[in-house]
Amino acid sequence: MSRGAVAVVAVVLLAAGCGVPVAGGPLPTLASLPDPTTGASPASAPVTTTAASTTTTAGPEPATAGNPAGNAVVPPEAAAVDTAEPTRVIGTGTPASCTSDAVVAAVAAGGVIAFDCGPDPVTIDMTATAKVRNDTGPRTVLDGGGLVTLSGSGRHRIVYQNTCDRAQGITTSHCQDQDHPHLVIQNITLADGDSAGDSTGDSAGGDTGGGGGGAVFVRGGRVKVVNTTFRDNRCDPAGPDLGGAGMRVLSQFRGAPVYVVSSTFEGGRCANGGALSGIGVSWVVLNSVLRGNSAIGHGANPARAGTPGGGSGGAIYADGNEFTVRIAGSVVEDNEAAEGGGAVFFVSNDRTGTLRVEGSVLRRNPSAGFETPGYKGIFFLGAATPSVSGSTIQ
Repeated sequence: MSRGAVAVVAVVLLAAGCGVPVAGGPLPTLASLPDPTTGASPASAPVTTTAASTTTTAGPEPATAGNPAGNAVVPPEAAAVDTAEPTRVIGTGTPASCTSDAVVAAVAAGGVIAFDCGPDPVTIDMTATAKVRNDTGPRTVLDGGGLVTLSGSGRHRIVYQNTCDRAQGITTSHCQDQDHPHLVIQNITLADGDSAGDSTGDSAGGDTGGGGGGAVFVRGGRVKVVNTTFRDNRCDPAGPDLGGAGMRVLSQFRGAPVYVVSSTFEGGRCANGGALSGIGVSWVVLNSVLRGNSAIGHGANPARAGTPGGGSGGAIYADGNEFTVRIAGSVVEDNEAAEGGGAVFFVSNDRTGTLRVEGSVLRRNPSAGFETPGYKGIFFLGAATPSVSGSTIQ
């Protein structure tokens, strides 16, 4: 957030506590869409990847991710990837064959990754973070088939991609703006990830990016999530700009947006951004649910004297210069911020950024410190005022 930008900007003034129902026509119906990915198709037959045994247990029946009542149209590039012919398969048909080591090895190798852990839901306790290599191909697709939960067990971040991390291979001279790799996370649950104390990732420009991202940290290339549940993830509880208990994303190729489609984020806790956090990154959140997440820091950004900073964006924390946030066909509810923006904290330092809310419901998202009058749960500093259509904000 730019210095001195903590003052609340008055926009459309409504009585405190009143909802903001906005009339608008229905959004088009979600259609069946083709595989949007680009790059070479896998040339090899599926390769089974297994490793030494780690804890894998029968998991609970997975809940349906996202908002089934959402009707925002999903563009082709945001749709799920076809995994009928995976490059590699984790497991050999039993829960015991699906291990943390196997997941780490498969993600490092890249390609289209599927699981064969048997017919029932399983939880794989990750003993290390699965890290995407930058030199293994144009994309890494992690597809749990709706049966797999990867658990950080409250000790580990679950998935990491960073094009500027030398340990993962440097492939261009412009790591902060390169088109690969593409990371796709779909049909899976990521739970109990925790990046607290892990400073890999320095948003100020260091090689490894700055912390945050309890379940997923991405810097560079592209990333999208489809039909994925993020549950009870954590990152550092203090810091003016650190965030993203579910996802922390920086430096997407040519400013392309991060798509979050038919996914659920619940129970995330971090200094900022209980679900999502980005610096200069655009987000498109479609037919999703962000519920019960918290920004628990104290002191805002810039941090007030005598405080560690943080506490903004109960669900979404978006900061930087030119970027956009679009929320469509989604439900954002019961999130909270210790400072500003119980639902969304949005600060465009050069005031070029835009926020759009379409066909969505934002409700019960308290901001303990500040929010923009007339937009309950939202703190907005950007171009004009937020665009709201076919939605209720209360």
